Amino acid sequence: MNHIAKASKHQERSVLKNIRKKGSNYIQRLLTQTELIDTIEAEMPQYRERLYTPIRTLSMFVLQALHSDRSCQRAVNDTALELSNCSVATGAYCRARQRLPESMISKLVKAAAQENEHKVRGSWQWRGRSIYLVDGTTLAMPDTPANQKVYPQPSFHSEGLGFPICRIVGIVSLATGSLINAAVSPFHGKGASEQVLLRGMLDTFRSGDVVLADALYSTYFLLEHMMTHGIDIVFEQNGARSRTTDFTAGTLLAKDDHIITIKKPKRRPEWMTQEEFDSKADELMIRELKVGGKLLITTMLCPKTTSSKTLKKLYRYRWQIEVDLRNIKSTLGLRSLSCKSPEMALKEMWIYFLAYNLIRSLMLASALRCMLLPRQLSFKHTVQLLLGYAVSAHTITYDRLLKLIAQKRIGNRPGRIEPRAIKKRHNEYPLLMKPRSAAREEVKKNGHPKKLK
Repeated sequence: MNHIAKASKHQERSVLKNIRKKGSNYIQRLLTQTELIDTIEAEMPQYRERLYTPIRTLSMFVLQALHSDRSCQRAVNDTALELSNCSVATGAYCRARQRLPESMISKLVKAAAQENEHKVRGSWQWRGRSIYLVDGTTLAMPDTPANQKVYPQPSFHSEGLGFPICRIVGIVSLATGSLINAAVSPFHGKGASEQVLLRGMLDTFRSGDVVLADALYSTYFLLEHMMTHGIDIVFEQNGARSRTTDFTAGTLLAKDDHIITIKKPKRRPEWMTQEEFDSKADELMIRELKVGGKLLITTMLCPKTTSSKTLKKLYRYRWQIEVDLRNIKSTLGLRSLSCKSPEMALKEMWIYFLAYNLIRSLMLASALRCMLLPRQLSFKHTVQLLLGYAVSAHTITYDRLLKLIAQKRIGNRPGRIEPRAIKKRHNEYPLLMKPRSAAREEVKKNGHPKKLK
């Protein structure tokens, strides 16, 4: 290692040590906790001595995700109030955000999740096994030419009326709620399906894990991979197969519970080589059962060791990932990305995931401190307390913060059903049904519609 590299490494360690010792920003201290230091040191870019160091920029970026006001101006204003030599101009901070490597942020997300997993107690697991939840969602982003090129708007939207959309598939731990891994792609086009995204993350799972997912993932080759690697699944049955279910066929285990054999598709998928296709098993034995109004499939074939009631209760946990995605999109405010380039939009997405996992690590610490389950604690309550603690850490101890987090517990409402509709209308404005430039010209020519004046 040359002297320049050694000096750079020494500078990085000095910065991290100084932040841990007397950092005024709690998020900076949370980011530089012992477990994440190796990841930060390995991925931190070389930089000159600046006001916006990578760590400070990263912590400000995370705080943007936590605040209701996500503007760069607010982030810089808060820093200017803290540091006497900081200007309120946003240019330097925006350039510093662009210099942050996406790889550093994504690896921090996964490192924080894995550290949370290492703290899981055996009593929190299902029969001593880790359970992971899989689901997908979409995010919109600003309608800029750069975003439209990489993440085109849906084809059913007219030109100029839609927004660029990306598709995301996430893997969440049931025990801690942490986002273990995530993959992103355009909303449509080749390689844009949720199955393709999950296929790229299969190395996340280990033998003995249990995976819960909906019917979208019940494909032959995914099931074959799981069974080959010793991973058990509980999925909802694929729609095409569910329409032809016959419980008189196969090996009957109980009423609406049997073992069936499914055969390998005759045609090789485009994404698979002929050699890989030939190596796959010609048929699979799957248990299919109907419980709670749902048709499920599982690789746990023995009804004595895993009853239908046990599987019904187990599959109910899949709903937790819906709540977790809601926490990211609604509680943290990631209904849509705000960055105007696809590179920055991707960084912004990972920043939100990092903020989410840091909050989950705080909830985990509170659960361990107060002898509770992490899933018993309120995510939104923790966010509110964290924002208050970030500015008042000199008056509230960390131990007191953990106790306050544990005081608010979520209710247990199994089987709750609510309509997916809203009663209150947001405003009286109609939807924009033509490109904004054309609508603007029409207003210049004819004025606003009378009912909107």
